[in-house]
Amino acid sequence: MSRGSFVFTPMALRSLELDEDMLERYKYKKQLASCHLNSYMLRKEARDRAPLRSGIGLPAAICQDVVVQNALYTGDLEALQHLFPRGSRANLIIEPQGGDMRWIATGEGLWSLSYEQELTTPLHITAGRGFTNCLRLLLQRGASVDLTPGGTTALHESCENCQPECTQLLLIHGANANAVSEEGLMPLHVCTSPESLECAKYLLQYGAAINGRSTDEDDTPLHVAARNGLPEHTELYLRYGAAVDKQNIEGLTPLNAACSQRQEMQDLQRYFKVCQILLGAGADVHTMDQDKHSPLHMACKNVNPDIVDLLLANDACVNNMDYGGEAPMHNILKVACYKVSHQPERIVRALLNHGSIRVWPGALPMVLNHCSESPRTIEVLLNAYSHLKVTDTWVESVPPEVFKEHKEFYESVFSLELTPRSLQHLARCRLRSFLEGRVHKVVPKLNVPTFIKNYLLLDYRGYVH
Repeated sequence: MSRGSFVFTPMALRSLELDEDMLERYKYKKQLASCHLNSYMLRKEARDRAPLRSGIGLPAAICQDVVVQNALYTGDLEALQHLFPRGSRANLIIEPQGGDMRWIATGEGLWSLSYEQELTTPLHITAGRGFTNCLRLLLQRGASVDLTPGGTTALHESCENCQPECTQLLLIHGANANAVSEEGLMPLHVCTSPESLECAKYLLQYGAAINGRSTDEDDTPLHVAARNGLPEHTELYLRYGAAVDKQNIEGLTPLNAACSQRQEMQDLQRYFKVCQILLGAGADVHTMDQDKHSPLHMACKNVNPDIVDLLLANDACVNNMDYGGEAPMHNILKVACYKVSHQPERIVRALLNHGSIRVWPGALPMVLNHCSESPRTIEVLLNAYSHLKVTDTWVESVPPEVFKEHKEFYESVFSLELTPRSLQHLARCRLRSFLEGRVHKVVPKLNVPTFIKNYLLLDYRGYVH
């Protein structure tokens, strides 16, 4: 063996062979292309002599010309007018140069490091970037509106990138409003942001299927709108006759989808409005998904107090169990410490006032440990019991830093080890026990001062007694 050489392992040799095979297949595909355009400027004279619109009906040509690509990606209308004069052929497939490197499976457990390249067309590029004038020029030059070299149509691109003028222009020129992408999505399925509302309106005006299903998830556009917290889209789709209780492949209705989505503080009101609209349209509050999660389970898990109140006002059941044997109360207690700013105590309070099951007393130290950063949640929960057996385990369950931050509250809790609950509290527990799940209905109607009503409904005081 010569100096500087090294031995290839059988695995490495096999990988090189597969890379060589891929290169040969790539070259063969390029040879099959009807016209490989290396430089348009050199062929301008020939194009000028061709009959008007002579390119229509011919297969799309592969284009790697950097000059053309730069004009398209920058929306340079003047350059495109020179590159695509009257009678030229704009029906092209763009093959971008370079791109990010990624590992691609080549079979038999082998991987090859290759450039990540997605084929596209001039229409895709201009429509996705909102270059309306460039898009109009290309359409006038006979570019096909429904080419899908990268798995999507130009209409998908314009809708996904919220370009309503381009969307309208494509539809006027015959784009299929119900075209299905490689991922099984119609254009309405990619309208996922508030800014895409105008695109959705144009799609519906041009015959988009309001109850069209996605291939993999079996989602309707209403599922998509609900999952993304889009109240205006939701109202629009319902006006066009969207089915409010269709279930997707996971058993989720649009209401379930809205409740199940993770929600940050800035999203809470949007999702609340969506649920309000769906329930106003007759959505079923009791429908469960394939894991027997109800909308209430999901709203508790994502800690949206307004949605929980809304669902309970529409007779959601607080004690339905999912396949794991957990009720909505379990869901909120498991996440309370992560969403303190979402006011989880409001949810615990609402569930208890509607007759929710309580935590087994022996498990209270574990709950105390898990929810210690939300003292109000602990306060509401403990006030649902007439007697508490406080031990040293309770003290050990609260981290020292949390105890220091909420010292007054936790000292009031730990003092119950030597002090019985107050007579006032015992009377509250007795009345709540008598009313069972009717507390939320009866107490507000009582002819007593407001502060007493609030006390009976487990209002917060910052301590327990």
